[in-house]
Amino acid sequence: MTESADAPPVAPQDAEWRTSSYTASNSNCVEVARFSGERIVAVRDTKDRARGAFVLGPTAWTSFVNHLKRDAD
Repeated sequence: MTESADAPPVAPQDAEWRTSSYTASNSNCVEVARFSGERIVAVRDTKDRARGAFVLGPTAWTSFVNHLKRDAD
């Protein structure tokens, strides 16, 4: 599991994963999870769950989402 600077360590198995609403029909899928009691989000590749998750704290998550939105325009 990879962590950003503002995210405390957490265990991905504690999360309830959901497939992103932006999942493409070309199998480029990611799953996201919010950890209960924490303000952190994890992202993982649906096709390679065993590889682990990229964990983001609130500041990094907001920056990540904003970057994706800019690239989509």
